[in-house]
Amino acid sequence: MKRGETATVVCVNGEGQVRKRVLDLGLTRGAKVTLIRRAPLGDPVEIELRGYRLTLRQGEAHIVELEKCQNGSDNNSEGAAR
Repeated sequence: MKRGETATVVCVNGEGQVRKRVLDLGLTRGAKVTLIRRAPLGDPVEIELRGYRLTLRQGEAHIVELEKCQNGSDNNSEGAAR
């Protein structure tokens, strides 16, 4: 994703405590996320979802599968929160 783009969570891959933590933070199927900013070296990333901002490490963001939203619609290509 690029800065300012919005996407919808399709699924959260992985297993164990990292997956549980990501789900507990609100990154569940159907949640809309917007990329706010990325650190200079790409890690961590700051996103906005459900009315709050969240900072994730690349390892956590990598397991979240997203579908990009164009012009507010949900008909788009898939991508990862990288």
